[in-house]
Amino acid sequence: MTYTIATLWNELYIVGAMLLAIGLGAGILPRILYVSHKKRLFDIPNERSVHKNPIPRLGGLSFFPVIIIVCGLAIGLRYLLGLSISTSIAPLDMLCKYLMLVVGMTILYLIGIADDLTGVTYKPKFVAQFVAASLLAISGTWLNTINGFLGIYELPAWIGMPITVFLVIYITNAINLIDGVDGLASGLCIIALTALTVINLYHKQYYLGLLGAATIGVLIPFWLYNVFGNAKRGHKIFMGDTGSLTLGLILSFIVINMSRNETGVHGDTNHTMAIAFATLIVPLFDVVRVVCRRLSSGKNPFLPDKNHFHHKLLRTGMRSLWVMFTILCFSSFFIVLNTLLTLRLNITWIVLIDIVVWVLFHAYITYLGNKHHREKESQ
Repeated sequence: MTYTIATLWNELYIVGAMLLAIGLGAGILPRILYVSHKKRLFDIPNERSVHKNPIPRLGGLSFFPVIIIVCGLAIGLRYLLGLSISTSIAPLDMLCKYLMLVVGMTILYLIGIADDLTGVTYKPKFVAQFVAASLLAISGTWLNTINGFLGIYELPAWIGMPITVFLVIYITNAINLIDGVDGLASGLCIIALTALTVINLYHKQYYLGLLGAATIGVLIPFWLYNVFGNAKRGHKIFMGDTGSLTLGLILSFIVINMSRNETGVHGDTNHTMAIAFATLIVPLFDVVRVVCRRLSSGKNPFLPDKNHFHHKLLRTGMRSLWVMFTILCFSSFFIVLNTLLTLRLNITWIVLIDIVVWVLFHAYITYLGNKHHREKESQ
């Protein structure tokens, strides 16, 4: 990649957008906290909760408006100044994708607010996710290749679009379900978006890089409030479904666009696909493990329990903060591992290695959890 002054200015522009998102997020969150406490809009602890005090759960209210303001302002100002944003995708095609993303985000934002305020059953939430995922697919954001996984390269629309709808719903729910420890879901999203944004900047995909940077920006102040905020002083806040649904759709949008074959060359391999999906391995694999465990136990796979990754680590005696950092490190490890593996192996071998590493790590965590349980009983 040739590095030019124009490239530097594009990257600085996106960094500026991220800083603006940080400032807006930091300014909005205290107002959300104030209203939440004034109207007593709390997440009340239950038997599955890690927290003991009622905590406001409307932090995700800030995500969607801040991201739209920052991305819209950044793109609009560039065009008003006569500065186009280069991309391998035609500007009108990318505009269509962005518009459908905004419509989908709006739908999920509204259903998320309803769920966080009054509670919504899984059926209307699933319908909203299906509509949002379908909008992405019909706009052109659908997988047209799986890059040689199991020897398969190109996917026709009638296969790729349904797979995309499934993946968007899968990713969105995975982000929602992993949100069980302070800083975990937002931290995983920050790590994933940082890796994705760096890759997009390297490949000069500035539209996707801008979206990633704006989302990172609004997440940083939320993560600080969520992890280090004092609940007794009213400074701690959760993202709620409003936030997790928004993040899930944005991550799906970026990952699927990065995984597409835009060259039109049959059998061409997009090496970024393995890295892009590696950023989401922890939440995606955890959903599969939990659902398989519930089914094997004869339980409803849609009913909540305490068998997620963070629950297993908590049973080893770890504190919540260390559980969060351990999972963030594990997610970062997968990103680095897959980046290195793409230099030598095809995606089929990479997926197999990922699964083996995941299984071995969980076997070790299970061993530590059982050991801790035996030690507690012997005391």
